[in-house]
Amino acid sequence: MQDEEFNEAGQRPSKTRRKEAMHELQDLGAALVELSPGQLKRINLPEDLLAAVLEWQRFSKHEAKRRQLQYIGKLMRSIDPEPIQAGLALLRGESAEETARLHRRERLRVRLLEDEKVLSEIATTWPHADLTQLRQLRRNALKEQEAGKPPKSFRQIFQVLKELEEHESE
Repeated sequence: MQDEEFNEAGQRPSKTRRKEAMHELQDLGAALVELSPGQLKRINLPEDLLAAVLEWQRFSKHEAKRRQLQYIGKLMRSIDPEPIQAGLALLRGESAEETARLHRRERLRVRLLEDEKVLSEIATTWPHADLTQLRQLRRNALKEQEAGKPPKSFRQIFQVLKELEEHESE
């Protein structure tokens, strides 16, 4: 929400509108400070903003955090917030595209557990896939289900499929 010097009518935005825009950017900064360092790196923030957010996370006193959050809001005014908002939406799973990918992976995992022949489909889609690892994870996941154990291998299959998709998009 960067301020434009003039709106469509050739007038400056009202003081109220400028303040609203600043508060929206500060709220976006407040959402950033709640993320883990790993999540912050996935959003690809400018270095000074990333440093300010990480510094906020190190503070323990309320007043220091409040001032740092204002500083983060000030930094946000000089950058385009759209990529940051898109990155946050992705992390929160709000992106329709990311949700569709998640469901596709989930369906593939379920099909793999039902039928080992799905491995050939995976090999066709991702030739570099480690089919031995997937076959072993499938066997372990089925054993875990039968024994009523926590689904460790079941989750690992999902992670392997996610890594294959991410590797493909690079």
